[in-house]
Amino acid sequence: MRFSRPFVAALILISIKLLFSQSASQPVRVLALYSTNVESDHVEFARAAIAFFSSLAHQEKIQFDASANWDELESDRVKRYKAILWLDDFPHTPAQRHGFEVYMQSGGGWLGFHIAGYNDEETHWPWFVNFLGGAVFYSNNWPPLPATLDVDESADPVVRNLPRRFVSPPNEWYIWKPSPRLNPKVRVLVALDPSNYPLGLKDVLLSGDLPVVWTNTNYNMLYLNMGHGDKIFTSPTQNLLLRNAFLSVVWGRRKPG
Repeated sequence: MRFSRPFVAALILISIKLLFSQSASQPVRVLALYSTNVESDHVEFARAAIAFFSSLAHQEKIQFDASANWDELESDRVKRYKAILWLDDFPHTPAQRHGFEVYMQSGGGWLGFHIAGYNDEETHWPWFVNFLGGAVFYSNNWPPLPATLDVDESADPVVRNLPRRFVSPPNEWYIWKPSPRLNPKVRVLVALDPSNYPLGLKDVLLSGDLPVVWTNTNYNMLYLNMGHGDKIFTSPTQNLLLRNAFLSVVWGRRKPG
């Protein structure tokens, strides 16, 4: 049986329309990973973060999934997600780590908070150190304290509508050596204002460059130092930063259309 050219052309057109309609019906999905067997202040942050970001995702018509199963990183299901959030932990097994590396190298998005960026001589994950821009954890203040933060790159969508300086709620602030700012592929968006020093009572930070929010421009990623305790979401200004960061990574650091 032979079909006429107009019939074949019409059939191809219908197939294309069906393909595009199926793609359009697929929701944008985000996965937030967390742990419950970690430091209680980090668990409190994760609970608050899930409530905040799930509400934001609902408003933006994004499907938000939260899971305590880090083995999701080694599953093919991870491909469904536009972005992955690490709220209070990081991958520990080789399979989880490899799955995340493949996901990011394939164009995935990552938003990491506080302990998610932790690495030292005992974590043994050099790829992740490079992913963070070479930043290695060095020290932190204690107890958690509010701090004045400076916006370093006001043109970036993550911070464009923020004041140049604002006070962040109590947090445990990490300092890194080497600083990620030394990496030419890193753009620091927010940093600790030097007027905070000395910062801490029991453990005191005396000086140094302390980036708080940055991106490694080789990837669709943002790291934010906020993430200790239940007061992180009590500042409208900081909530705007967190909202911007989430949407920036979900839409690939640029919202389509």
